[in-house]
Amino acid sequence: MRLERSVRKSTVIQLARGVALCFGAVALTPASGAWDLGGQAEWAQRYDADARLAVSRSTTPILSTQTVAATEAAIERVREMVANGGWPQVPFGQQLRLGSNGPAVSALRRRLIASNDIGAETGASPVFDSYVETAVRRFQSRHGIIPTGVVNQQTIQAMNVPAEIRLKQLETNLVRLRSFSRDLGNRYVTANIPAASVETVEGGEVVTHHIAGVGKIDRQSPVMQTKAIQVNFNPFWTVPASVIRKDLIPKMQADPNYLHDNHIRVYNKENQELQPEQINWRSLDAMNFRFRQDIGGDFNSLGVVRIDIANPYGVYMHDTPAKGVFGDDFRFVSSGCIRLQNVRDYVAWLLKETPGWDRDHIDEVIASGERVDVKITPAVPVYWVYVTAWATPDGVTQFRDDIYQRDGLGVRSTAGADSAAPTVVQAARPMRGGEGLFSGDDDSYFEERPR
Repeated sequence: MRLERSVRKSTVIQLARGVALCFGAVALTPASGAWDLGGQAEWAQRYDADARLAVSRSTTPILSTQTVAATEAAIERVREMVANGGWPQVPFGQQLRLGSNGPAVSALRRRLIASNDIGAETGASPVFDSYVETAVRRFQSRHGIIPTGVVNQQTIQAMNVPAEIRLKQLETNLVRLRSFSRDLGNRYVTANIPAASVETVEGGEVVTHHIAGVGKIDRQSPVMQTKAIQVNFNPFWTVPASVIRKDLIPKMQADPNYLHDNHIRVYNKENQELQPEQINWRSLDAMNFRFRQDIGGDFNSLGVVRIDIANPYGVYMHDTPAKGVFGDDFRFVSSGCIRLQNVRDYVAWLLKETPGWDRDHIDEVIASGERVDVKITPAVPVYWVYVTAWATPDGVTQFRDDIYQRDGLGVRSTAGADSAAPTVVQAARPMRGGEGLFSGDDDSYFEERPR
């Protein structure tokens, strides 16, 4: 009997160790005091995630008086943090995740407590448990990082931006937010460039959210106020002259099949189609011809739909066949235009008040493969803004990298894969209107200048 009880107890210990390792806790043994007299495991701490730490998607528009008030309150909170010494640095050199154990985890806990991402009652234990993982996810969500719960270098870089810099960032962006604290219309669109995200707003609430791809650092998306005036279904794309010179010619020199592989046709001034081999690609001869990409959502740079917005910069919003970019943290990949995830939902919202254009009809037109242009009636106001810090009424403070270096603070928190600390970077060259340069996200897609 004694042997049987011993075997059962040993089996339970092994099971407890497995559970402990699975949830990131230290494996328990009888000597650890985790067993009562009846042989049942007792946990000194709950290992389920605290729902209070979750960051929910806000329905409050980023351009609103509510956001202004929340940001003002956030500034006061961060000022108090600064006055109390800010927050500690998290050491570089190792990736922290569920189950990690050591002094670096204690430092991580102190950092998360200082910014209210986790409660002070959780203490400074060296164990990376599920509370810490949930707090890390919260921090990542607030900083535009995919919330994996794993503390990688990008997360540490964001954590180690000093509180003083974050305070200045909030103060700078409060000015921007206040400039839009007026009636922007009952229905409008906001594209926040640093966040690489787009929201549609109706009746003072966000209706749809869209992850976006925006302009690269050296081909920036412009800040502007405009209107969405037309939707082009199954659009053609004509290659701008600058793209022919800077991108298409070098591509053809490296790969003579490039035009064919990307469904791009060549036409002369008489609109007669030519073959690529009729052009001298070792010269600028190609500048004398017109290059047009065929319709096709699987390969056309514009995907299945393009949204025309009135502006002098030659940019617009559109679908893309390269949807993998929407799963990345770094979505600064275009030549100034904005690419939209779930673009059909976006178009359906834009055409909501245009008679005859419900979602079913939109899907039918796209499936037909035919080029169709639809005027948006009435035109919808569109705001492309640059906001790197703001707060929401639920008390969550959001930060994004100053990717175009417009905050004047000289620091980008996620500077590069080889960086070990926040890095001072040079200001990027603004994109010139109408260039429509090579997008550069996967070496095969371009932007189009509006016709």
